[in-house]
Amino acid sequence: MTDDRVEEQRVQEAVQRHVRTSAFAEAEKVISFVLADPQVQQARARVEAAETQLGIELRGRLQAFQDRYERAVRDGDAARLTRICPGKHGRWGRICVLDDGQETSIEEPHWGHNSEGQPIAWVGSAPDD
Repeated sequence: MTDDRVEEQRVQEAVQRHVRTSAFAEAEKVISFVLADPQVQQARARVEAAETQLGIELRGRLQAFQDRYERAVRDGDAARLTRICPGKHGRWGRICVLDDGQETSIEEPHWGHNSEGQPIAWVGSAPDD
């Protein structure tokens, strides 16, 4: 490759990085603006309240899964952890503790505890799954 071609490729890559970074920054601004809207915040609060209520209602039936998950983490049981639902919503502090494949069943939503230790249940996936 000639020096001119190498330089041209380097410039193109730098331009692509700049365009990508600018697009992500603009998207982040728009998302932040939408999430700051009072009506969006109210809707989020209602959803979180409903998820917490459902989590509490399901605790009696599903707490054994949380206990199993905590034992597996404490004991470093990687084999057990790989059989747990991949529904992990780290941004919101959620980890589904049910068996892998449960999300294809309509019997149970994702269930676990949030970052405050409260039981929580949710349907669907989050962007950071």
